[in-house]
Amino acid sequence: MAIELKMPALSPTMEKGTLAKWLVKPGDAVKPGDLLAEIETDKATMEFEAVDEGRVASLVVREGTADVLVGTVIALLGESGGVDPEPVLEEAEPAIAGPVEAAPMASDPAPAPPRPAPEAAAPRTRLSPGERVKVSPLALRIAEAKGIDLDGIKGTGPNGRIVRADLGIGPLVAPRPDPVPQAIIAGAAPVIAPPPAGVPVETVKLSSMRKTIARRLTESKQAIPHFYLTARCNLDPLLKLRGELNASLAQRGIKLSVNDMLIKALALALVEVPDANVQFGGEELHRFGRVDISMAVAIEGGLITPVIKGADTLSLSAIATQAKALAAKAREGKLTPEDYQGGTTSISNLGMFGIDEMVPVINPPQALILGVGAAVEQPWKVDGAICLATIVALTASFDHRAIDGAVAARFMAALRESIESPMLLLC
Repeated sequence: MAIELKMPALSPTMEKGTLAKWLVKPGDAVKPGDLLAEIETDKATMEFEAVDEGRVASLVVREGTADVLVGTVIALLGESGGVDPEPVLEEAEPAIAGPVEAAPMASDPAPAPPRPAPEAAAPRTRLSPGERVKVSPLALRIAEAKGIDLDGIKGTGPNGRIVRADLGIGPLVAPRPDPVPQAIIAGAAPVIAPPPAGVPVETVKLSSMRKTIARRLTESKQAIPHFYLTARCNLDPLLKLRGELNASLAQRGIKLSVNDMLIKALALALVEVPDANVQFGGEELHRFGRVDISMAVAIEGGLITPVIKGADTLSLSAIATQAKALAAKAREGKLTPEDYQGGTTSISNLGMFGIDEMVPVINPPQALILGVGAAVEQPWKVDGAICLATIVALTASFDHRAIDGAVAARFMAALRESIESPMLLLC
């Protein structure tokens, strides 16, 4: 008996994915642990492993097919002994709700016509009047809606068919539509305009990742009441400490970045102000006992946020090591769900691109994200005198449903203290 291989759920939130590439072909023998396919999700491209032993009987879904629902049959696995390989499905419907049957390729002799998908129908315990007497579809719908018995009615339509006029129903009047609630109108999907005519344009299909980014950030701005606070910090003490630490860590092959130290400062500020390390839960407020920081990493085609777990308890060198490894895995498309799931807050740093200040969008369901701009030399008051100092603008976006302004202000003050008194990062 053939074993159905189904589109796996590679993360708790995955509903559909793209079958990016098959790593096997019909007739191949496989055993548990063998790689079968590459699946592209909204987060990363991951490998799909076999859990049973057998021989690939057919590849049901063609590689490159997008929006394949979790649970959809994508291949059939037969017994290890001789299985006649079947062809790959030429055309697969995206976002299919049930198993797909393999169809013969165009080159096969005398292909059978495709069978139409069965229509979903409610269970019926008796034959409808339309199955016992000749009746038009319209008359049948009216009779069923009004409870009219068709057995005693003589039809006046073609070949004695019962038509609407035979039911004694007056002329049809279109019902007046109910007014659409204003809330529904306000939440209607925006109209997507085509590109202007006459302008050279290249149109490319959005990847699963880009579509997910668009959906989630649209929902974030529509559903989460953002408010923003900015603090400008003197970065010179932190830069001095970083230079000293890197001189000591060089022999261990570790190099601290400014971002590594900002992650630690962010974690300590959330420990200092735990009311900012929260998540809105409808009728509840979730307050976290650990700081897991989602770190925004730009990759080809989008953005992903691997998580540094327990950043409040990690040393600077441990944060630097983890951040470097996660960023490399992200750019290579090798992150696992465990690498990017969760996170209690986020950080996004565009300082390396020379951006003076950024106002980030909250990464739902989190309630806080910190945006980091570039370090810029400017006049600043230091020890009672005006001199040049390296200043960075930090802007945090807060979910006002979960965090009030006073709490946010205390958090920003704690963050500034951690940065301008960087020895705290070593405690």
